[in-house]
Amino acid sequence: MENSMFCYQCEQTFGGKGCTKSGVCGKTPEIANLQDLLIYQLKGISCYAKPLIEQGKIIDKDIVKFVENSLFTTLTNVNFDAEAHVKLLVESQRIKEILRDEAPKAEYPAAATYDLSGEKEIMLKDSVKAGIMYDEELDADIRSLRSTILYGLKGISAYGHQARFMGYNSDQVDQFYFLGLEATTNDNLSLQDMIRFTMRTGEMSVEVMKILDEGNTSKYKNPSAHKVNVNIKKGPFIIVSGHDLRDLEMLLKQTEGKGINIYTHGEMLPAHGYPELKKYKHLVGNFGSAWQNQQKEFDGIPGCILMTTNCLMRPRETYKDRIFTTSVVGWDGVKHIDTNENGTKDFSEIIDKALKLGGFKENEETKEILVGFGHNETLSHAGEIVNAVKEGKISHFFLIGGCDGARPGRNYYTDFAKMLPKDCVILTLACGKYRFNKLDFGTVAGLPRLLDIGQCNDAYSAVRIATALADAFDTDVNSLPLTIVLSWYEQKAVADLLALLSLGIKGIYLGPSLPAFLSPNVLQYLVDTFGIKPISTPEEDLKSSLKQAN
Repeated sequence: MENSMFCYQCEQTFGGKGCTKSGVCGKTPEIANLQDLLIYQLKGISCYAKPLIEQGKIIDKDIVKFVENSLFTTLTNVNFDAEAHVKLLVESQRIKEILRDEAPKAEYPAAATYDLSGEKEIMLKDSVKAGIMYDEELDADIRSLRSTILYGLKGISAYGHQARFMGYNSDQVDQFYFLGLEATTNDNLSLQDMIRFTMRTGEMSVEVMKILDEGNTSKYKNPSAHKVNVNIKKGPFIIVSGHDLRDLEMLLKQTEGKGINIYTHGEMLPAHGYPELKKYKHLVGNFGSAWQNQQKEFDGIPGCILMTTNCLMRPRETYKDRIFTTSVVGWDGVKHIDTNENGTKDFSEIIDKALKLGGFKENEETKEILVGFGHNETLSHAGEIVNAVKEGKISHFFLIGGCDGARPGRNYYTDFAKMLPKDCVILTLACGKYRFNKLDFGTVAGLPRLLDIGQCNDAYSAVRIATALADAFDTDVNSLPLTIVLSWYEQKAVADLLALLSLGIKGIYLGPSLPAFLSPNVLQYLVDTFGIKPISTPEEDLKSSLKQAN
């Protein structure tokens, strides 16, 4: 039994059904099963937390932080280190017992009453009952909605973790971790109840993105349009990947004046738009392309890499000694940089290593792309945009964004962007933009045709922009000449999609394939209620979106 698993939380899942032998992401059955058991423990903790919340008690923020970090640890491509999972599991039992003592005496589900053994071998045996498919009698639609809520919560936890690290959090979201997780164990909830919880997960996703936006823009000021060099410079360097701006800022401070170049990578690219980060002269550019090309791009480079959040792939031997992880990220045998008691980190080890490696030998010719079109920057042009639409200079807006991945079908997004008529504006966010962000789309009505709104959490910015435009035209978002084309890969994209649905946004194109955890009935419900459309061909989808607009 021990060498099998079942996981279908991401888009690359085997055969579009589920990974059963090992994860396409690189996780072993051992890691997958420890993650199942950790989620089971979090559900148990939540069963005791819920009645306490109903009595008006505030759950200790250290417990919230533990649940948030544990959820994030199990997100796709974050942590592959068995020992890190065992540590979290042991801690989960301690927390469960604290809440069990406080909670009212009643009948609780098996996830709550279960007691974890301290031994990894027994944990792995016990993990069978934590598996997604363990209860064979469970209604397929209930299972589907439970999974959707859980994956939405994992996405929310990634954003919540990032915000909390900067000192920002939402009590409402903190409470919902427990209420949402409890709902996934509660056999008394009807299909309608579960649909309501799914939409509530979307509302919490909007809320957490708003808090994160507040944190990022208060600390680093509102992003503004900035050019970023995407080629390399001579000298020692560190590449910073992931999403965590505070990690980047700490590293920038600690490397100042040391002759080290700092490059962003993947989802860290939008950092160049923030004035308080851009001011560091040694933040010299962005390295490489989307996350799924990292093994090729990091192969034997003469510098270091710091992984701050998700999107870690199995490190090749050629750079395993120069890649470092921090926060919830982990890979067995890769150096981890811990957070100190006071919330800071000491990056001296990675700094020394980068200096020793010596870096790139010569400069490449500068090639620049434009970033920084968050809601503040884009809406500072609202007058021009509205006029351009009224004068017929801009005919349509396309939001093409989401996570990238390695599947062949993903060139759809490149082809789609290239095919757009010259009077269309492209808004983009998250790493899906690497499919086309180095192409020259020119300008329309004096504005760049490609506006990079930021990271995946900046779906919040996109919503702010859409709502402001709808107000300017005295209409609603669904009546704007706007088409949303989403590429999904992991659970943050699930949170983003639920966020858009909870705001009543309809007619979203979704690809490259549909989530394996959506049952046929749940999918049908989303199609009927929100007009979700699986992508077909770029030609067909472009034709139908422009036809609808007219």
